[in-house]
Amino acid sequence: MGCREKETLMNILILGIGNILFQDEGIGAHFIHYLDEKYEFHSSSNTISIVDGGTLAQRLIPIIVKYDKVFVIDCIDALNSKPGDVYFFDYLNAPSEIDWQGSAHEVEMLQTLNMIKMNGDLPSTDVLGVIPKRIADDTTFELSFEIIKAVDTMEDTIIKALKKLDIELVVKNDNITIEDIALISFKREIVNGPRI
Repeated sequence: MGCREKETLMNILILGIGNILFQDEGIGAHFIHYLDEKYEFHSSSNTISIVDGGTLAQRLIPIIVKYDKVFVIDCIDALNSKPGDVYFFDYLNAPSEIDWQGSAHEVEMLQTLNMIKMNGDLPSTDVLGVIPKRIADDTTFELSFEIIKAVDTMEDTIIKALKKLDIELVVKNDNITIEDIALISFKREIVNGPRI
């Protein structure tokens, strides 16, 4: 007989970070385009947005603060790691071996998250990070074997995390590969706004 309260929606953001001009440095951007191309996202209680943040860093602040939950996909460095190793952690409780000092865009993203935190606006943020195989000054859209192999683990990890948030992923294009996406990411615009 009583009035049932409407469920509060959680606004979720999957944010890909990376410089697609430098091989594995672009995996964060490539990966979110891969997810967007491969899956449809469904939820009865939450919304999800996918954004290619590129190397925009501080310019992403107005976007990030609008969300309740953020998944940052990016390259990272870590002690005693090797190319293709995948890490998934709460940004505020990063393991001690994690280091974002591998490239300029990583440092800028770390500074961006720190600025949002200092202002008290940081949403719950998880990082899905992968160790790149860095090749200095090698401008190419192609990805290393190590990163291509890591995509399965990255995909499995994000799917499990999203399922815990009542997001169901339905395959719409089973033939797409991360290699295919890496060759066309530069043509794709930032995807912004709710996907479901």
